[in-house]
Amino acid sequence: MTEILDIVLLSFMIVLAVAVSRMQNLFMAAMMMGIFSFLSAIMFTLLDAVDVAFTEAAVGAGVSTVLLLGTLSLTTHEEKVVKKNNALALLVVLITGSALIYGTLDMPQFGDPNAPVHQHVADRYIEKSEKEIDIPNIVTSVLASYRGYDTLGEVTVIFTAGIGVILLMGHIWRKEDEQ
Repeated sequence: MTEILDIVLLSFMIVLAVAVSRMQNLFMAAMMMGIFSFLSAIMFTLLDAVDVAFTEAAVGAGVSTVLLLGTLSLTTHEEKVVKKNNALALLVVLITGSALIYGTLDMPQFGDPNAPVHQHVADRYIEKSEKEIDIPNIVTSVLASYRGYDTLGEVTVIFTAGIGVILLMGHIWRKEDEQ
């Protein structure tokens, strides 16, 4: 049953991705990207990655959508139509996609108990995180301490994006006041 739900969600995500890439109304595209992020959060939850799902819901569906809508309030709502066929861009996308697919061929099968992640780090986190970190929840101890640099990096990216939008809005507001 969960496989059917996974296929349905993935199908919706593919349809949304194609629709966003073809859409010229930027407001509709921003809203569809928010829906895509929400579906991604659901998919992460089904994959038992609840911490990633929370991050995707908060950042992808929440903050990013608000930033996109804020930016759209300062620009036009329609994309400028450029009639140009760029075969080079398609070639770069195909090469990059092929390289990414090639990079996944060495990965262990999903759920494989002999995968390297299950042989080295996971046991240590389960056995020693409460003693080393003094936090009873393993997921929290991993995110707050062992992966603290990753979390700090994510927060830094969000903070930088927010500051960039605020500076952009301030610059545009000053131009409007001068006119």
